[in-house]
Amino acid sequence: MRHNFGAGPCILPQEVFKQASQAVLDFKDGLSILEISHRTSEFEAVIEEARRLVKELLNVPEGYSVLFLQGGASLQFAMVPMNLLPEGQTASYLDSGVWATKAIKEVAAFGKANVVASSKSDNYTFVPKGFEIPADSAYFHCTSNNTIYGTEIFNFPETNVPIVCDMSSDILSRQIDVSKFGLIYAGAQKNIGPAGLTVVVVKDELLGKSGRKIPSMLDYKVHIDGGSLYNTPPVFSIYVAMLNLRWLKSKGGVAEIEKENIAKAQALYTEIDRNPLFKGTCNVEDRSRMNVCFVMNNPELEKPFLKFVEENGVEGLKGHRSVGGFRASIYNALPITSVHHLIDLMQTFAEKHPNQ
Repeated sequence: MRHNFGAGPCILPQEVFKQASQAVLDFKDGLSILEISHRTSEFEAVIEEARRLVKELLNVPEGYSVLFLQGGASLQFAMVPMNLLPEGQTASYLDSGVWATKAIKEVAAFGKANVVASSKSDNYTFVPKGFEIPADSAYFHCTSNNTIYGTEIFNFPETNVPIVCDMSSDILSRQIDVSKFGLIYAGAQKNIGPAGLTVVVVKDELLGKSGRKIPSMLDYKVHIDGGSLYNTPPVFSIYVAMLNLRWLKSKGGVAEIEKENIAKAQALYTEIDRNPLFKGTCNVEDRSRMNVCFVMNNPELEKPFLKFVEENGVEGLKGHRSVGGFRASIYNALPITSVHHLIDLMQTFAEKHPNQ
């Protein structure tokens, strides 16, 4: 058995793989899901169920729209200011990692970004706190979970400024109050489904106030009016996302998966803190439940340890090049048995390397 701790495209439940593979061969009357028209009633039922499940699982209130778009979170870095930042105004941003930095860079084409706080000087090992958000900000943007550095925001600021959040790597992993956000966006490839799909949840009243002409493909209102069918959508990605959302609902929804995610993260962090060979890389209070980053006290053992775990069924544990060490991504579909398997390997390796 392989245990997938990769940080990129997510691990998906086996039952979702089986259902998706069957639909590739025969979705309806011998037609593959890969070849059906997005204008058919059958696909319209798929996208509507996916939209309904997102609203149900996130408890999205009235007055918000759910969109299925393309371009990943990276396109949202530009779409957000294009749609929400009126000309001549300023948006506030929290710099907590690489993806936040890339989002800040895109604002310059539309207006000014005010960086209210940054942890860059400490290599993003913590989430900045205690900052002020100017009341005249068009919106405040933050990244809820930082995949590269293993930090996560657990308490969002109280503000009257609309909060925009990139939740690409922790959406649907924990309960949130959507009403506190003006816009949420997420690349699907962590907890929602396969790559190729981006989910946006936006408060309708924020739109149409930028004062600029927006190209149709980049205008949230156009996609709302078109039901996410303005152009050909990523049909297969939406279908697999729908299957994955069904799976999450069958497990008891976000509240239940959050309990599992807490248990997985606590077990792994406990071993990291206990085992003399390892240490965490970020502030304890900001440790991510999705991406557990750690290194070895003796860097010379890192390559042998990585080889050891790979020989014993572990995939994707190598850390990002800017941090080094290891990164265990424990998204929704990763079972706690995989976490225990990794812990067992850490303990076995420590027994083979005493006094290291």
